[in-house]
Amino acid sequence: MIRLAIAFLAVAATSAMAQDQRRPSHCIAIADAAPGIEYLHKASWTEPVPDYSVRLHYLSHASFLLQTQGGLTAVTDFTGFIGNVPLIPDIVTMNHAHSTHWTANPDPAIPHVLPGWGEPFGTGIDHYLDLGEMLVRNVSTNIRSGYGGMEEKGNSIFVFEVEGLCIGHLGHLHHIPTDEQFAALGRLDVVMVAVDGGMTLPLSRVVPMLERLKSSVVIPMHWFSDYGLESFLTQIGETFAIDRRDSSSMEVSLRTLPSRPTVVVLRPEWLRE
Repeated sequence: MIRLAIAFLAVAATSAMAQDQRRPSHCIAIADAAPGIEYLHKASWTEPVPDYSVRLHYLSHASFLLQTQGGLTAVTDFTGFIGNVPLIPDIVTMNHAHSTHWTANPDPAIPHVLPGWGEPFGTGIDHYLDLGEMLVRNVSTNIRSGYGGMEEKGNSIFVFEVEGLCIGHLGHLHHIPTDEQFAALGRLDVVMVAVDGGMTLPLSRVVPMLERLKSSVVIPMHWFSDYGLESFLTQIGETFAIDRRDSSSMEVSLRTLPSRPTVVVLRPEWLRE
């Protein structure tokens, strides 16, 4: 019995050490999101972001602008163009699947450029950028190659932790995340997901994946026609509420997340003066 007790204590100590060594993430540590009522507001990207909120602006294809109350800006799947404005983002993330998700020549004035792949290609990459108001991390995923094969760890899912929210951009995802990847993602209050149904995941796999994530807000992206978008909305509308917007922007806070998972349709628009 003494040996058994010693062994148990050793295992417990090892587990505690492993937990201590894990980099902090409130997305993984907290499982529940606060329910709310109204959570969306039309807003220009030039207006101040309300307290405890994040503004999301759908730029184009798979690119979104994230703005914080403190003035931090991040652009997902950055291609080098966000509109006819002089804004230089603080952070840009990129994915390697297609040239519409990255640029080989990002502006050198951008402080933090985060590629979703590593060098040499296939080794993956590990980002953990803590800027105080915003934490950006990634989970590597595989992508299909142009010849029908697979490129390991060629892309990334990026997670933005800000104002108590966990915002996930699934990128050019080609497979359902593994159990380990789901665990590494943690809770995602808001998720941007490709719904083209062919170049990325087929819709028959996208919907079950979103049901497992249980995100409060789902923003469809990477759709090439209203017909393709409607196909996705028809399938997911059986379990998710649908909120169609005529705006490219929304503001969301942890306190005002919807109590029922909701798909929010934004219309892409480049930034303008």
